[in-house]
Amino acid sequence: MDNKAVGFSLTDKNLLVYSFKPVKRNSHQEGGNMRILKVITILCAVMFVFSGVALAQQMPNPYGPNISLATAKKVAAAAAAEAMDMKIKVVITVVDTGGNLLYLERFDIVQYGSVDVAVHKAKCSVAFKRPTKAFEDTIGGGKTAYLTLDGISAIEGGVPIIQGGKIIGAIGVSGGSAAQDGQVARAGAKVLE
Repeated sequence: MDNKAVGFSLTDKNLLVYSFKPVKRNSHQEGGNMRILKVITILCAVMFVFSGVALAQQMPNPYGPNISLATAKKVAAAAAAEAMDMKIKVVITVVDTGGNLLYLERFDIVQYGSVDVAVHKAKCSVAFKRPTKAFEDTIGGGKTAYLTLDGISAIEGGVPIIQGGKIIGAIGVSGGSAAQDGQVARAGAKVLE
């Protein structure tokens, strides 16, 4: 049956009939189609890899010891002061290098959904060693394949916390616009520089 195709059809008496028809194959043409398919597959893979060159630029900083509670409170206080100056209500979260929640502060009258969003931004930022704005910019530029990565938060507001040249955690902020969240998060992280 190597050179035959199997077909199925119904007759007018609703009986299933098998039909065997010889199929002529042009092996030269089939091999050419396979080569073209392989070339297209390789080109697509190469384009996918190189499309994220800017995104692949993670911070060169190594992970350090986990942020302490006292330091997390200091970072959050600086972020809260920035939010108050901007007259916005936000949720501020700080996670350690493993993405574990260490500190959370929620202003009054903030939507409850911002709690999970702030935690997610902080976790993304520490896991991928970059601000979440990098993902927002990349995905906003049309490279939506990055949304398939686990733990991605493609909205500004997550920033790694660096002390002594090492990443010790991350801050996540939610409640304002993405740009406002990013400004508040950067103010918090900057307190240790």
